Amino acid sequence: MPPRMRIPGRAAAVTASLTAALALLLAPAPATASGRVALTLEDVPRTMVMYSADEGAEGTNEDFQVPVAVVPGNTEPARDITVVVDASGLKGVARVVPGGYGNCFGSGWVFTCDYGTLRNDGESNAPFRIVGVDGVEPGDSGTVTYTARAANAAPVTGTTRMVVGGPTLGAPGEDVKVSGVEPGRPAPVTPEFANHTRFAADRGVALHLRASGGLTLKARHGNCSYAGAPPTSAWCVFPTKAAPGAAYRTDTPLAYVAAGKELSGTLSYSWSATPEKPAGHTVRGTGTPVALVRTKDGGFDAVNGTVEVETTVQADYRPVTGTVRGRVGDTVEVRLGAHDLGPGRLEGDEVEGRFEVVPPEGTTVTSIPYAFEEADHTWGCARPERPGDAFVCDLGGEAFARNGTADIVFRVRIDRQVAGAPGTIRTYHPYDRTPGNDTAVIPLEASPAPAYRSLMRPTAWAAIAVTVGAAVALVTVVRRRLRRRRGGAG
Repeated sequence: MPPRMRIPGRAAAVTASLTAALALLLAPAPATASGRVALTLEDVPRTMVMYSADEGAEGTNEDFQVPVAVVPGNTEPARDITVVVDASGLKGVARVVPGGYGNCFGSGWVFTCDYGTLRNDGESNAPFRIVGVDGVEPGDSGTVTYTARAANAAPVTGTTRMVVGGPTLGAPGEDVKVSGVEPGRPAPVTPEFANHTRFAADRGVALHLRASGGLTLKARHGNCSYAGAPPTSAWCVFPTKAAPGAAYRTDTPLAYVAAGKELSGTLSYSWSATPEKPAGHTVRGTGTPVALVRTKDGGFDAVNGTVEVETTVQADYRPVTGTVRGRVGDTVEVRLGAHDLGPGRLEGDEVEGRFEVVPPEGTTVTSIPYAFEEADHTWGCARPERPGDAFVCDLGGEAFARNGTADIVFRVRIDRQVAGAPGTIRTYHPYDRTPGNDTAVIPLEASPAPAYRSLMRPTAWAAIAVTVGAAVALVTVVRRRLRRRRGGAG
């Protein structure tokens, strides 16, 4: 047994300190919250409209979500995050049924959602779907509470107040068509609606007007807030308590403008009896407020009113043509298509037009090949059902790319010479307002087939075979006669 060693007092103190430090370094990490990770529920809405009072038990809403984020600056991920959502505060004003994206569970009023592990980012789940109940009034409300937890972060709690909305306000269901709008010059739009419910809009009403497809709005009215630069969205609030069974319109049109090269655009608008301004509408109009006046009810029962706008700008298409040139029997290539002269700019869902080809008489189109997604295809245009009809080439199809000129190779066999019978190519576009340059000819310049080619025909080979056979037969007869004579002389 080795002898014990005595450690002087100062050395013993140092040793004890080192031992304690090593114990701290080697100790396992605690399983509870470390203080280095934090969660936030700041993106969950604090108020929300569930459904309109007039919808009653037919009202539904699937928009409630609980986004959970990790506060930036953490040194480790938030592990095993769960959120418990309690909707019991909605009793009497709504029902809830299970929702979510497959990772929320529960029944009755309480649901638990699994969010997994997050690092410096967020995740969202929809714990339930809201269903309306009968007998509610506008403004009835309840609360939903939720708590987010993680294995290594302190819990965070939030609350959302859910409100039964005012009456449903209907917009015109039939789209309005407007043409001849000059780019750069303000044009008018007059939104309208009707209240077909038994409730009055006691909190006033709001209009949400949206512009797309190169259209923008003019920020003019003092009771409207605008979003975008230049604005493409307006939120206008009116104190009018829209009465049951009444229809209204704005007392003055709102203005929109089309950009310089736009062919078309769309305006859409909706009305709300629970005015809550959407995010981003930070520019306030400085002009005279727009008001509401009574109007004739046009059976307004749609969610959105829509105005389809066409401008004075055109997309002038000109044919791209070529000559079918070769000898009879040849299969040649000619590139045909359409060239966009503008000045209009095709964007969005606008029709891209087409061109139609009638090949010259005496020819046959054998293929219109193209490649798409690493595969070769034989026909880039629709073939005619009857001889002499046109091949139709849709410029919105996969065989064509939008680059100012859209063309494709036609492989054409020259069957015979036909003088003065060119083919034709014609372009079509709904925004082409210059018809004088829409048609061009496809000339045919066919030379006679070379002499050797006539020998390749089956009929020629048959004649040759007959001639050769006759010659062989004649030689055979002559030889036989000569042999007989020689035999007789001997």
